[in-house]
Amino acid sequence: MASHALRLCPLLSTARPTLPRAAARGGHAAAFLVVRCSSAGAPSAAQALKINSIPTKPVEGQKTGTSGLRKKVKVFQEENYLANWIQALFNSLPPEDYVGGTLVLGGDGRYFNKEAAQIIIKIAAGNGVGKILVGRNGILSTPAVSAVIRKREANGGFIMSASHNPGGPDNDWGIKFNYSSGQPAPETITDQIYGNTLSISEIKTADIPDIDLSSLGVVSYGDFTVEVIDPVSDYLELMENVFDFQLIKDLLTRPDFRFIFDAMHAVTGAYAGPIFVEKLGADPDCILNGVPLEDFGNGHPDPNLTYAKELVFTMFGTRAPDFGAASDGDGDRNMILGKRFFVTPSDSVAIIAANAQAAIPYFQSGTKGLARSMPTSGALDRVAEKLNVPFFEVPTGWKFFGNLMDAGKLSVCGEESFGTGSDHIREKDGIWAVLAWLSIIAHRNKGKKVGEKLVSVEDIAREHWATYGRNFFSRYDYEECESDSANKMMEHLRDVVANSKPGDKYGDYTLQFADDFSYTDPVDGSTVSKQGLRFVFTDGSRIIFRLSGTGSAGATIRLYIEQFESDASKHGLDAQTALKPLIDLALSVSKLKDFTGRDRPTVIT
Repeated sequence: MASHALRLCPLLSTARPTLPRAAARGGHAAAFLVVRCSSAGAPSAAQALKINSIPTKPVEGQKTGTSGLRKKVKVFQEENYLANWIQALFNSLPPEDYVGGTLVLGGDGRYFNKEAAQIIIKIAAGNGVGKILVGRNGILSTPAVSAVIRKREANGGFIMSASHNPGGPDNDWGIKFNYSSGQPAPETITDQIYGNTLSISEIKTADIPDIDLSSLGVVSYGDFTVEVIDPVSDYLELMENVFDFQLIKDLLTRPDFRFIFDAMHAVTGAYAGPIFVEKLGADPDCILNGVPLEDFGNGHPDPNLTYAKELVFTMFGTRAPDFGAASDGDGDRNMILGKRFFVTPSDSVAIIAANAQAAIPYFQSGTKGLARSMPTSGALDRVAEKLNVPFFEVPTGWKFFGNLMDAGKLSVCGEESFGTGSDHIREKDGIWAVLAWLSIIAHRNKGKKVGEKLVSVEDIAREHWATYGRNFFSRYDYEECESDSANKMMEHLRDVVANSKPGDKYGDYTLQFADDFSYTDPVDGSTVSKQGLRFVFTDGSRIIFRLSGTGSAGATIRLYIEQFESDASKHGLDAQTALKPLIDLALSVSKLKDFTGRDRPTVIT
């Protein structure tokens, strides 16, 4: 961050009376001071805490998306850009949600996190927060932040990440806030944050030195404490309570089973060694790109067939391991691969849900309910029907699952965007998904002697299709499109939807309905609209169009194509072959090339 972003005055050495915490929350332009008798040496609870009021003014572009605020690093380095948003957050929360309370802070290790952590800590102290729990070196995966909030009964937490977006000084940075249940803040809060960014006039910040984040320990200033915690321990303890680690260890230590995990030089590199190697006995060589780097090794930490090239090359090679997986920048997404076999995220969550009770101790009493995001394929719907449990279709965004979980209505859920999870936390969880698959494979191969043919990832998927049918599914991403062109395309599609009616013919397909998806939360009654344009046909096929809110520049158009196939003799078709008529139809109806000039997607999954 530029050195002038927050002008903090030196600590004063003269004593003044302690001011009530309420005064520290006021909008006073003057600085105020909290002082107790202090001895020289290391910082302690006896040291002065001075709070400064820094004048500021609104800056443009601080509207929070579905996963927080994401921009280029250079934007966040502009004077008070990050500080304004953090202060606007505190201005949006009820005081009882943070004053004297505990907040968690961590991130994916990307460039600018260390500087940002110091800014956030000082503003938190300036607004009356009692304690910050921060991961060593600023590291905490997104699922780990949720786990720490829940275990330590914190009031909430900050996650410094742009998720699967590239990192480095010329790339992306992001910030989001999770509430006391560990789930992302609801839109009622994010809307207030944005509103407050438009009128902000001061930043309240404590005049304290930068905190040493490299060593575990506690440092205090007045009533404010920072504890640097191990980023793995709380999360690992939770995983041991969810899964049968001995069952998984028996699989990973077999001489006839090979496993590979690609951390993509992102945050799960900090978790892979302690969990897969030290606890579960996997060969250390099973971890690819296991050192978290600020620029993710100059890669794109998105675990899909396009960006996880090294893992895909290995898993589709002549000496492919039996099981491969990857996670993304902040550790909440996953990709699952068998030997020369890709499991779509839509199939992955359905297969986990179908096998959870038998293979995972956490679900030994069954699942309370299942849910998916609207664009995700209907594979999970069929599992819910067979298990006779409640099913929910929600907008894209994990916060919608969180409400259902808190109400005891949901156990397992997923998004087609490589996010899978359960109610063990309130975020999607990449390593959880990998452990879930390892549990299923281990359960299916329990008692098999070395040399016997093992049940493979492909076997498990094909058996699932034979039972439930196959939902062929693909997503086309057109990244960083010109925003005006993308919006014009969506408006064109809205006109098509408005003028459509059941029974209309679209080539060989008959329309059942077309709409712009809206959702009413069954827990709190809140509603959201314009969540994606759907064309649903009478044979169950669907084409869906959305503009994604996860990028930092331009617009990403996402096109989702799905077709159900009950005939097992056709389950082996390549998805792109099976879906080609629908893909051609979607491109024709949307006039995507005419509007954007794009003749091919950036990513196909």
